[in-house]
Amino acid sequence: MVLLILPTALFFGAFFVLPMARLFLVGGSGATGWAAYTAILTDANYFNALLATLGIASATTALTLLISGITGVFLQRHKFPGNAALVAMLTLPLAFPGVVIGFMVIMLAGRQGLIGQVTEWATGERVVFAYSMLGLFMGYVYFSIPRTILTVMAATEKLDPRLEEAARSLGASPWRVVVDVIVPALKPALISAGAICFATAVGAFGTAFTLATRINVLPMVIYTEFTMSANIAMAAALSFTLGALTWLVLALARTAAGSSVAAAG
Repeated sequence: MVLLILPTALFFGAFFVLPMARLFLVGGSGATGWAAYTAILTDANYFNALLATLGIASATTALTLLISGITGVFLQRHKFPGNAALVAMLTLPLAFPGVVIGFMVIMLAGRQGLIGQVTEWATGERVVFAYSMLGLFMGYVYFSIPRTILTVMAATEKLDPRLEEAARSLGASPWRVVVDVIVPALKPALISAGAICFATAVGAFGTAFTLATRINVLPMVIYTEFTMSANIAMAAALSFTLGALTWLVLALARTAAGSSVAAAG
């Protein structure tokens, strides 16, 4: 048994425990010492960046689960000509790096973007939001939807249709079937997918870097502290905090997800 666990333990130690421990120690090695960790809560710039990061990640997760939940169940339950092509198109963003997605947001909502051209033609005023938190939110939702749709579709495939039939036979409306049968059955998959979506949005850098004119999220602050200010200790403290928060969310999601969906017999 020990020999079977050993490779996993070595991998976990080398690629998680040791890097996180190193980050923690470096974070307390600067001029301010261990106060670097308390500065994340007391310094307005760091604290606001933390709140913005958690806020946009939470909003991304909520909207992604709503869109992907409805779309994933529909695509799995309704087979029609072009279904496979539509699924392939919806999951195509998985192949795009964050920089490409950021550039696509600029092409859509930037100074010369499509939305700006249409709004200028319709109202005489050009609407530009690619370089704001709204633009970053759009990019995060765009690359979060594909992986969530695939998770929901896989979970929906395992649902036992007899549970829904039983609910309908007892007089449940379509809405009650969704609320009382489908959503609870998909709960583990939705929690797991939501946790991964949240963790990805918290740590995403490429998209934020591409749109970073007026965006103050933690990955960008870490980059600035490390490259512009050469404040390695503060960058390490912020990185450790970001990693610890992400790990905590994933661990809580794993606990809350519980057992798998109700599968067909």
